[in-house]
Amino acid sequence: MASEFTHAYYNFADAGIDVDLASIKGGEIPIDPQTLNYVIRTPEDERFLNDSVLQGKVKHSISVDGIDFMQYDILFLASGWGAAYDLGQSAELGEKISDAYYSSRKPLIGGVCHGVLGLINARNKDGGLLITGRRMTGVTDKQIKELGIEVTPLHPETELRKAGVLYESQTAFRDFFATHVVVDDEQRFVTGQNQNSGHETSHGMMALLAQRERR
Repeated sequence: MASEFTHAYYNFADAGIDVDLASIKGGEIPIDPQTLNYVIRTPEDERFLNDSVLQGKVKHSISVDGIDFMQYDILFLASGWGAAYDLGQSAELGEKISDAYYSSRKPLIGGVCHGVLGLINARNKDGGLLITGRRMTGVTDKQIKELGIEVTPLHPETELRKAGVLYESQTAFRDFFATHVVVDDEQRFVTGQNQNSGHETSHGMMALLAQRERR
């Protein structure tokens, strides 16, 4: 959904943070027009529709290989069904997240819904998965089944559990209406369960950044 990036983008931008948009291959990031339907459109989505600057960033996103992740304080992985087709399949993204994690800058790393698939290829210094043993969340298998979109190649709950993550979530009559945000014990990763979690996830990342800067 568009809100999975608009909520975080405007929270960061309104806090005075310079925000770049990137994608695996660069260029235009496709946005499902149904997620901008007036019935479910959020105020941030409405703002995006009238924001030529952000529209330009979406149309001309930077490719992952053209970005130095170690120059950022926050790395946020937005979602959408398309993320199931490229984030978790990108060895380069995993490598760049690993390098950033171990860099002296120590950026906060987060994401929501399918965006967390971008973490599953990151490795620690011993060659194991960086996220193994960490508390995290992502969209539930239950929500994917309820929405009837099971043809996507990777499902976050399944893949996180496979990676040895201590997976957490909240449920509802339909998980589309649930939300949950997890900060790992090291306070380096902030993950949100689904399309409802963007605000809390991005605010949580900024709160951790502010705490760090006060030390």
